[in-house]
Amino acid sequence: MVFSHKLVAVLNKDISSGVALNALAHMTLGLGAKLDADILKLDVYKEKNTLEYPNISQMPFIILRGKSGEIRKLVQQVREKQFAFGAFVHTMTGGTYLEQLENTAALSEEELTFYGCVAFGPFEELNLMTKKFSLWKD
Repeated sequence: MVFSHKLVAVLNKDISSGVALNALAHMTLGLGAKLDADILKLDVYKEKNTLEYPNISQMPFIILRGKSGEIRKLVQQVREKQFAFGAFVHTMTGGTYLEQLENTAALSEEELTFYGCVAFGPFEELNLMTKKFSLWKD
């Protein structure tokens, strides 16, 4: 099946797997809340006794890796194109969520260390933006 849109995440290769997975979970939850089930091509899988496993996308979800500065550039590109996206930065960890909000608000984008970006957009355009990244490996 050929998809018109692509779902991709780029995680910072310089952070631990646990931190990267936490960032991925937060970003993906936020992005999923923004998009509807039809555009994400979500299905309900059923096993032979009809137990359900809901909300699994038909689309591949590509996980890539890069450096903070490269992820920042990707965020700027998807923002400019008005693609749906989520980003996670270093100030979104530690302390309470209120402290995280304050810590983030105190810095400019250039001062932030990017832990990841998840993006959803037209397949070919997003491919061009992400082709320089390599596949995530631990």
